[in-house]
Amino acid sequence: MTFQITIDCAEPDLLVPFWAATLGYRAADPPAGHATWRDFYLSVGVPAEELGDSDCVDRLVDPTGAGPAIWFQIVPELKTLKNRLHFDVLVSGGRSVPVAERRQRVDAEVARLSQLGATVLSRSDSDGHYGVTMADPERNEFCVA
Repeated sequence: MTFQITIDCAEPDLLVPFWAATLGYRAADPPAGHATWRDFYLSVGVPAEELGDSDCVDRLVDPTGAGPAIWFQIVPELKTLKNRLHFDVLVSGGRSVPVAERRQRVDAEVARLSQLGATVLSRSDSDGHYGVTMADPERNEFCVA
């Protein structure tokens, strides 16, 4: 069995490059026989007006093949509440690393992700745990720890 993670969104063009850079993933190649994802979607009957001007790159894959694929599915409704599922970007090295070094690693990743378009929502620094809750360009929450 295989599976993919599906994220509802308004603009895959914003999220695909952000999450590719965040996770070390790459945009998925279009299916065989199609030069672009747009060509594929048109071939399966998706109306051109529904696709807009985008090339329709809406999927990411782990270049190593180890992680699940991620599909950014366009939906009409906007995000309104906290995510029930989110990514944890684990960069600290875990509790075997001194907390000062973990803070430094997390803060460096937060700075990098902020440059990519993420925003800091909150910080947690208690009982030897340090983490930052952020939002991607469409305000989906994720954690850096």
